[in-house]
Amino acid sequence: MLVAVTTLLAACGQNSSTTTDPDGPVSITFLSYSYGQPNAVGKGVEKLIAEFEAANPNITVRPQSVPTADALIKLQSEVVAGNPPDVAQIGWSKVNQAAQTLPLRPFEDIASAQDWSDTMAGFVPSVLKATPTGTDKPVSMPFLMATPVIFYNADLFRAAGLNPDQPPETMAQLKEAGLAIADKTDAEGVYVSAADPGKSDYLTQSLVNSAGGALVSDSGEVTVDSAPVITALSTVQDLTTSGAQPGVDFASAMGAFSAGKLGMLITTAGGLLTLDEASKGKFTLQVAPFPSFGDQPARPTFSGAGLTILAKDEAKAQASWKFVQFLTSEESFKVIAAEMGYLPLRTAAASAADPRLGSAVQQLADLMPYTAFPGKQSNQGVVILQDEAVEPIVLRGADPADTLKAAATKIRSLN
Repeated sequence: MLVAVTTLLAACGQNSSTTTDPDGPVSITFLSYSYGQPNAVGKGVEKLIAEFEAANPNITVRPQSVPTADALIKLQSEVVAGNPPDVAQIGWSKVNQAAQTLPLRPFEDIASAQDWSDTMAGFVPSVLKATPTGTDKPVSMPFLMATPVIFYNADLFRAAGLNPDQPPETMAQLKEAGLAIADKTDAEGVYVSAADPGKSDYLTQSLVNSAGGALVSDSGEVTVDSAPVITALSTVQDLTTSGAQPGVDFASAMGAFSAGKLGMLITTAGGLLTLDEASKGKFTLQVAPFPSFGDQPARPTFSGAGLTILAKDEAKAQASWKFVQFLTSEESFKVIAAEMGYLPLRTAAASAADPRLGSAVQQLADLMPYTAFPGKQSNQGVVILQDEAVEPIVLRGADPADTLKAAATKIRSLN
């Protein structure tokens, strides 16, 4: 079935053959999983679209909302139907597969050499090195990025006899604090959201990186069943079996934390403003860096998405490029950092970030690259890893070594 779909994608990846008047009004479609969200991120995207249209009165943006986990599937179906969006927001875990199976336009084929050079100047250099491209020429522009952090309830820390000014720095300390909160209060201790509902493995990769491993070796070999991966997921499983972590899904953990019934939540820093709103009048929300494994330094990667262009009509392609440029400009990243909670990916916008995310901003300078599984089915590999290994191990007590071996075998068979 996948081979048939891929063939159709290659054959059908064209927009309407109608050519738009380059001097007249242009309408472009924007497929986005951030647009339409009932939170600061959704409102921020709406604001950026409105500001772009005000600055470019001849261009109308027609946004289309899609659930995070369904973004690639929706994009594939629209390409097959012959009506792909002009611009699409694609999560980093899905970029590699999208680049190899969908008609994404290389930005350098749309922009002039000078325009491309000017646009890329000012990005934090490590961001450009860390984001996946899937092709020789970039087809995904860094847009929303955030590293995982520890959000914690300072009031529950005090109630458990913990010092909120000294949050956990290691996984061992995380367990100790979680057990103290669970034992001395009526709340749960900690939740590490490795079983991500958006079918992303950014937090899994952050854990594995910090344990000294990788999901894919430098030579491109799938190493899902290697010793550091087993160690990383076994450590999170121990939080659950010890009682420091509840064995629930992310939505339940998010609800518990927002209600003041969970001491610590490790998730994307992009959740800061949502959690800020939820915590008002209930508890004091504080933020700490991603924890390390013993003496090894924490090495988190990032969540979020890039922007891609699929427009074939030249006028729409040029309008789409202007839109992408605007969304990733210095001024837009100030809005993204100050009002959406994601990180400022341009150096000049760094001061706009919430001070509590200072450690996350600093980590941009040494950001771990997002690693994609090899081949045209890389996203299927992520889904297998998350659904058939990570979730059963960290929440349901599955044997780490055997479960990861089975997942690794399945992922390797995709290519």
